[in-house]
Amino acid sequence: MPVLATVLGHPRIGIARELKKALEAYWSGATPAESLLATAQEIRTRHWSIMKEAGLDQVPCNDFSLYDHMLDMAVTVGAIPDRFQKIADPLNRYFALARGVQDRGAGIDLSPLEMTKWFDTNYHYIVPELDADQSFVLNPTKISAELAEAQALGITPRPVLPGPVTFLKLSKYADDVAAGLDTLELLPRLLPAYEELLALLAGHGVTWVQLDEPCLCFELDPASQQAYRTALTRLAGGAKRPGLLVATYFGSIGENLGLVTDSGCEALHLDLVRAPEELDGVLAALPAGMKLSLGVVDGRNVWRADLEQAHRTVRRAVDALGSERVMVASSCSLLHVPVDLDAETRLDAELKSWMAFAAQKVAEVRLLADAAQQEEPQDAAFVQAGAALARRRAAAAADNPAVRHRAEQVTEAMTRRGTPFAERSARQKRRFDLPLLPTTTIGSFPQSREVREARSKWRSGALDSEGYQDFLRAEIRRCIEKQEKLGLDVLVHGEFERTDMVEYFGEQLDGFAFTQNGWVQSYGSRCVKPPVLYGNVARPRPMTVEWSSFAQSLSKRPVKGMLTGPVTILQWSFVRNDQPRSETCREIALALRDEVADLEQAGISMIQMDEPAIREGLPLRRRDWPEYLEWAVAAFSLSTAGVSDETQIHTHMCYSEFGDILPSIVAMDADVLSIESSRSRMELLSHFRQYGYPNDVGPGIYDIHSPRVPTVEEMTTLLGLAAEVLPAERLWVNPDCGLKTRGWPEIEASLANMVQAARQIRLRLTPG
Repeated sequence: MPVLATVLGHPRIGIARELKKALEAYWSGATPAESLLATAQEIRTRHWSIMKEAGLDQVPCNDFSLYDHMLDMAVTVGAIPDRFQKIADPLNRYFALARGVQDRGAGIDLSPLEMTKWFDTNYHYIVPELDADQSFVLNPTKISAELAEAQALGITPRPVLPGPVTFLKLSKYADDVAAGLDTLELLPRLLPAYEELLALLAGHGVTWVQLDEPCLCFELDPASQQAYRTALTRLAGGAKRPGLLVATYFGSIGENLGLVTDSGCEALHLDLVRAPEELDGVLAALPAGMKLSLGVVDGRNVWRADLEQAHRTVRRAVDALGSERVMVASSCSLLHVPVDLDAETRLDAELKSWMAFAAQKVAEVRLLADAAQQEEPQDAAFVQAGAALARRRAAAAADNPAVRHRAEQVTEAMTRRGTPFAERSARQKRRFDLPLLPTTTIGSFPQSREVREARSKWRSGALDSEGYQDFLRAEIRRCIEKQEKLGLDVLVHGEFERTDMVEYFGEQLDGFAFTQNGWVQSYGSRCVKPPVLYGNVARPRPMTVEWSSFAQSLSKRPVKGMLTGPVTILQWSFVRNDQPRSETCREIALALRDEVADLEQAGISMIQMDEPAIREGLPLRRRDWPEYLEWAVAAFSLSTAGVSDETQIHTHMCYSEFGDILPSIVAMDADVLSIESSRSRMELLSHFRQYGYPNDVGPGIYDIHSPRVPTVEEMTTLLGLAAEVLPAERLWVNPDCGLKTRGWPEIEASLANMVQAARQIRLRLTPG
């Protein structure tokens, strides 16, 4: 019997971001729901057909989503908070859960569910919200419809479901019931919905279901271990069900292996890109008859697989288990890589030969499965891949001795500010003379249609550089005027010259390359195009000084210089995998250190170094955290610590659980930390209360990922909560994140309310 070929999931957005465009047209009212749903079906059909034609034996189904797969599962099991039930239309209710809705004429004003990072990726998932008395009722509409579509195309689909334990562990209780409760206590109520769904799928001819349980790669407490024993054993014991593939990824299953091997489930998937060392132990422990899915093709990065090494891994499994018990697969869903490298017509040919997107990774999986029973692979593709890998290893383009030498000279003293925060803060307060609760924004303002059109014309040559520069100066001038009119205390230039907070810097640094269509989904309709970091990183010239200096010349108020931090540039790029990530991050930090010095020299007195991805980069297992946090904090500090005491360093973080790394955030020693907290209603403040935070903090009081305009009352409530935990003299007032994706009318209304909220709390806290 041949080794089977499969992947754990496919990109959803379409090669030309068709899903993004259809979603935004629907949300704006430009197209009806029927148009959106037709586009979604076209994308699914195309991707299923591509995978079938490439020869996959099991094709994932139900991995497609209009917004997010965790939100889909919440709807499937009926976990919809009562406040959303007033929205009768299922599609509008679905998007209200994700984005919020504000229709005061209809009496509807709902904030969205919380959103946070999907493990250590830049994908954001919607956090299901549960009640202590939560009931679960199966609604199989989505999965049944997509299953029928796939089967009608002659596809053998393998539905993908977030597993029940991961679903509950990544969910949260509503704030008013959270104290002392564990979401896993709801497992006995949830499992019948899964059992009913599995029986339904079996009745429709489904032979395999993929249960995604990446939480098996965590260090599990006894309650979580017992939850897995209960859930997997019960689901495996169902009389009428498909075979169950338990999929782990993003790390090692380690000591949790027995939770799967003792369950009675038919197959286990391992991420052998992240944890190649665990194969031998798993092969020895796997019970007779259990199949093993080998994640040997990297689903997280764009580099070609080392086919010879992957083949050796597959051969070890085949020799131990026999071909009938082995599957070859991607390490995780291909959601995290672009769709098709063939769409790249401008990439350097040599660099392109080193790379593989989703379509090419599907082909690699098939190739490895076909060669699994051969001692020496006969396919010419193995020779081609090996030659490309050898050329990459020898490439001079990836090697800059001067950069490596400078990185070797970094000392610990270069990563520390010279003076404690209390002394720096006193000097900064004298310099800036800001009011109590100073107001600011995170950095970006709307990338309007006019901004995008001007950039497109400039890149195509229809607008010359001088004309484009004049356009950007006019946009910055207008942005400064709007901020001054709104009454903001600390301004930003708006970032109209930037397409993306990482791409913009990568375009100006040595060692980066860029794609035309290398888009991946970040959340909903939000897509990013990560740079390809292939070589040593250096800064040939200043990157932001001109625009920051121009903006500061327009106002007497401070204008922040805006930079993206080294860890975030690393995390949000496709990073070279031929040297340690810590070394690459240090190279980026040194380039940014030079930029910070030039900004300070140009008179920019506040510099914001955004690090939204620092929590995201944590390994899944806590025992691996200290090493990562040591080099990540050092990289940020290396970037920022060279300034004088009077120069104020800001940083921004968003959409991750930061409480458990608060000591490391303290060690970064930024003068001001702005941080997402509005969707979770200041949940982070409990960590500040528990651990303390010695520097200034701007807890976000305005959720920018929702189109609704928050009221003054909402923001004063959140700000009041913050003032109960942190001294008012160390509090700033700001939105959760940048405003790039929002429109000017809602921004101006929201910021006006934010400034008014700050003034009200200011009056409340000021004696007399």
